Amino acid sequence: MKKTRKCLALICALMMAFGLSACSSSSKETTPAANQPADKGTEAAAPADASYTFNISVDASEEETIYKYAEKLAECVEAKSNGQIDCVVYGNGTLGGDSEALQSVADGSLAFVLSTTAPQVNLMPELAMFDLPNLFTDIEQFRSLFDNEEFTAKLNEIYTNGGFKLLGIADSGFRQMTSNVKVESLADMAGIKIRTMQNSNHIAIWQAYGANPTPMSFSEVYIGLQQGTIDAQENPVEVAVSSKFYEQQKYLILTNHLPHACVCLMSSAVFNDLPEDLQQAVIEAGEEATQYTRDLSDSQTAEQLEFLKQNDTEVIELSDDVQAQMKDACADVYDSIRQQIGDDMMDLMLEAAGK
Repeated sequence: MKKTRKCLALICALMMAFGLSACSSSSKETTPAANQPADKGTEAAAPADASYTFNISVDASEEETIYKYAEKLAECVEAKSNGQIDCVVYGNGTLGGDSEALQSVADGSLAFVLSTTAPQVNLMPELAMFDLPNLFTDIEQFRSLFDNEEFTAKLNEIYTNGGFKLLGIADSGFRQMTSNVKVESLADMAGIKIRTMQNSNHIAIWQAYGANPTPMSFSEVYIGLQQGTIDAQENPVEVAVSSKFYEQQKYLILTNHLPHACVCLMSSAVFNDLPEDLQQAVIEAGEEATQYTRDLSDSQTAEQLEFLKQNDTEVIELSDDVQAQMKDACADVYDSIRQQIGDDMMDLMLEAAGK
């Protein structure tokens, strides 16, 4: 009997030791600031020398610019925080697709997400401003938006109201069209079956061009092109390369219809729980990673265009007149987006874009 009690006592002691060890390991991985914040009336301030481990979610492969943006952000945050903040990047939607990850960041259960603006419109309708087609003549004009103080103040307000801290907006250049139908004019787009994202504005844009937009899961696009379910798709040039669409598409048409914005966001709840010096480190890291990504995008796009040409893809550059016709065809889309975002934001967007 005594042996039994001794055995039970030993087992209990081992279980308690294991439990304490597991809790200790967990606390090293994530501080309270990485989770849903506790009630502010009872939560103690984090020690000045506290360390943090945060996750960064990105629904993209390692070859894509936005993934490299996430990697650079992690590197810069760790360097500028002198190692107090450790970041782990999870790609390919491991932590959820864009919509799921955005919601997790908004409610404070995930620290960082990098995503395009298209899925963000569902949470913050005002971001439909980035769905205005053929508004920019070159990518530098788009980037100059963020030098406009009035515009950026309003943009920060939108993200703050959504539960986010905006750390930067880079891009992968413009979204372009690949097709098995040669397109040199607006009339050539008539009836083309093109895959789009599940975004009502994007669908309306291609309908205005005269095409037949078909929302489809990205994972199905290659097979859709191969089997002829769709004739075309639209994405940044890098996606045509990384997803090997050039194996199924004859033409790359430089439609420049929308910038492919890459947005770097942190949970406001998590950001606000950081000491001021680490908040500043995160802000500076976002700025550095954003500039790095813009430069990377420019160099990669030139290389990728050359790669496509070498792989028997004909690159078609549309004239300024055709670009203007595409914009004119989308007059109803502009009116619709004005209704979505309001006159003030619409006018500010057009003014900031030099229109």
